[in-house]
Amino acid sequence: MSGQFIPVCAPMLIGNEKEYVMDCLETTWISSSGKYIERFEAAFAEFCGVKHALTCCNGTVALHLALMALGVGPGDEVIVPTLTYVATANAVTYCGARPVLVDSEPKTWNLDPALIEASVTPRTKGIIVVHLYGHPAEMDAIRKIADHHGLFIIEDAAEAHGAEYKGCPVGTIGDVGTFSFYGNKIITTGEGGMLVTNNDALAARIRQLKGQGMDPQRRYWFPIVGYNYRMTNIAAALGLAQLEKIEWHMRRRIEVAAWYQEELQNLDEVIWQSEEEWAKHAYWIFTILLREGIGLSRDDLMLALQEQGIETRPIFYPMHQLPMYHSLRSAGGYPVADRLARQGINLPTWAGLTRTDVSYICQSLRESLRGCLMNIA
Repeated sequence: MSGQFIPVCAPMLIGNEKEYVMDCLETTWISSSGKYIERFEAAFAEFCGVKHALTCCNGTVALHLALMALGVGPGDEVIVPTLTYVATANAVTYCGARPVLVDSEPKTWNLDPALIEASVTPRTKGIIVVHLYGHPAEMDAIRKIADHHGLFIIEDAAEAHGAEYKGCPVGTIGDVGTFSFYGNKIITTGEGGMLVTNNDALAARIRQLKGQGMDPQRRYWFPIVGYNYRMTNIAAALGLAQLEKIEWHMRRRIEVAAWYQEELQNLDEVIWQSEEEWAKHAYWIFTILLREGIGLSRDDLMLALQEQGIETRPIFYPMHQLPMYHSLRSAGGYPVADRLARQGINLPTWAGLTRTDVSYICQSLRESLRGCLMNIA
């Protein structure tokens, strides 16, 4: 393994991807119309157990479409976790609305339901729940608050294909769910996104908005301002081939995570994201957290692993730390998200990793920890 580079993620194209893409090329159906769009949407709706699945060009766009379809506009507020990828907060900002940032809970690192109530104001329109790194958020508690205040729920499931909350697929519990198919996701279309919902009117609104606002009954008549947020037939062809193998992709992620847990169970310096008994974790990425007080810099450890040919990533910067959202910080601060961002490392997690790869990563992690701690001493 010495000298080998192990990336933090890589797509696995093990099915009909080439056949379906070549079919697009040979038939010249390469744009945003074609049979693979319809087949991918139908198959993803069946996978999630919903009435409607609607393709779009990426996961950020999926969030923007969901917010617009739900009527979010200037002056509105939408509650979001501060610990998330920036797209979650950006999509709210695209609508002229204000993201209201809420801290994480310490076990699963998701939006803390206990902190939501204090963030609700007369301007609050809804809540975006992020199923961070593939672990579902506590949806019953969040749903109770949303119902009490008449708020919508968008599930940002970009990282959580196949995850379940109490037996229900994530993305299907709120008013609308959004998914990403970026190259590092559990299944991929290169770039791409999907929205899922059981609400007929909401689905129709999303479909119109993503297609330039054209009236579905009157070609080239545009009664509203819309967007060109459509997915291409080629991307949908990739997505359909990936979806046909999704059980394999999901099973491999879970297996890789189990190997990490077994290899690292006696390493006192690190912990990882808890898996609640009511959850099915999708393990988009396996993330460790350095324990507080050991005196070791997360960045120094990542550099040491890089020297061993192992790519890692830091946990997302919380939104309140970013320059454009700095003014949105609450007086109480975000101690959990700050600690996670300071101490967290994403380890390589993708379906093509072998047990030998994971053993090498964990052995290198142990050696790098010892080396860094010796340098401190």
